[in-house]
Amino acid sequence: HTGISAETGWFAAGAQLKVLWSADIGPSCSAMAVVGDRVYTMGNKADKDIVYCFDAATGKEAWKFSYPEKLVPENYEGGPNATPTVDGKCVYTVSKTGKLFCLDAEKGTKIWEVQLASKKPTWGYAGSVLPLGDKLIVNAGDHGMALEKATGKVVWDSGTGPGGYSTPVPYERNGATLVALFSAKSAMAVNAADGKVLWRHPWQTSYDVNAADPVILDGGAKVFISSGYNHGSAMLDVSGAEPKELWTNKDMRNKHTNSVIYKGAIYGFDEKMTLICLDAATGQAKWTKDGFGLGSLMVADGKLIILSDKGEIVIAEASPEGFKQLAAGQALRGPCWTVPVLANGRIYARSKTGTLSCSTFLGK
Repeated sequence: HTGISAETGWFAAGAQLKVLWSADIGPSCSAMAVVGDRVYTMGNKADKDIVYCFDAATGKEAWKFSYPEKLVPENYEGGPNATPTVDGKCVYTVSKTGKLFCLDAEKGTKIWEVQLASKKPTWGYAGSVLPLGDKLIVNAGDHGMALEKATGKVVWDSGTGPGGYSTPVPYERNGATLVALFSAKSAMAVNAADGKVLWRHPWQTSYDVNAADPVILDGGAKVFISSGYNHGSAMLDVSGAEPKELWTNKDMRNKHTNSVIYKGAIYGFDEKMTLICLDAATGQAKWTKDGFGLGSLMVADGKLIILSDKGEIVIAEASPEGFKQLAAGQALRGPCWTVPVLANGRIYARSKTGTLSCSTFLGK
């Protein structure tokens, strides 16, 4: 939930990007979940959502599961927004209209299905399902809801209004398990056990698009939030009774992809299609870099793994001192809005139009 991987040994200096395999999976903004030797993602074809499971090394299809769901290309290509969540022997997925499935991770067969009762956001449900103990936390309603992991039965909810577009982010604070949520109109933390709101910070964005996940810092004492539509970003001190804004600016306006905070620096894409590095303590811009469009990124082994909106993967140093590119290669053709995923030396990337690619920078 940080955008930072602990993986090392995935990049060889001087190596060129090599595409290992690709697959046509249909339009979607769903990212990839890699567990062991399998990769899970979603797409839509012929007005059916499809949950895919591929061999992570070869791209061979292990199984797929589909159900009726219209493409609904509302100002983008359409298809499911959320990413499959793998937890033990189960895969949990949610559609844009709130069809939530529990599937067998090995076979792809349905274990149970529920229909979320809350009103869907304008562009559909987008937050991925968060397994937490014996519960599933979903960004639905005013401040989320919890379901029984085994059955899908509602444990607690927060009404039938629309939620935000972010994925719930878990953290521990003062001995309690909490979840940070970006709802339609505010950022907040709730107790995972009963859904009680512990703090709330108003954050009204045009069209209620709060899409990037909150980022937890300092053991839950601080939270970074950011939204597009010219809203901006803020660092919140949430250690007291009420949240306090430590700083705010409009340099970083995350429209739909998350920023990553690494060693005191914030890396992310402003909605003006600029990669920006901010000082996490002050919000001051350290450097900017154009040329990637409205891209996305993650961090691993001190390096930025950047996916441009045209499908180029760029490796650069994760340093507030300046942008230094180490390697680059074309993994697929855009448009790309989904964060790249690193697992076992391979980088997985996808386009909104439906191409999934697996690449490496490890040479021959």
